[in-house]
Amino acid sequence: MIRHIRLFIATALPTVALAMTSVAAMAQSYSGNYPLIVTKSQHANGAYCLTLNDDGSLGWTHSGEASLTGEKVGGTLPYGTFQLIEGFVVVTIQQPGGTGQNAGLVFTAHSSDGHIGKGLYEQVYGGEEVDSGVVAFGVKGGCSER
Repeated sequence: MIRHIRLFIATALPTVALAMTSVAAMAQSYSGNYPLIVTKSQHANGAYCLTLNDDGSLGWTHSGEASLTGEKVGGTLPYGTFQLIEGFVVVTIQQPGGTGQNAGLVFTAHSSDGHIGKGLYEQVYGGEEVDSGVVAFGVKGGCSER
């Protein structure tokens, strides 16, 4: 009887630990605001605040709406999306094009466990990249109130 209990405990503990790890990983959310700094760009160097709403609405577990605030973008760009795909976050923000063409800002960076690291920035007009640089994301919730 004791041998059966020990065998049960020996097989149950790893199973419970694995299940709890999976639940914790799935519970991680990217919702919130993230300060980001763009450098090595011709036109966009500076500080911004990116806000993400992680609701899974774009088909990936971590995906949803995004918006960007910053002095260089003239206030707030409220329309955007983000997706977390295979350890990379991809954020696309709609930007008004001065000549009537479609325009946008794209941020791509390594990401894991709710943290977004360093990556790339691109500004796109009419389907062509017109400016690029390096982007570094700060800690979630780190945007200063204005």
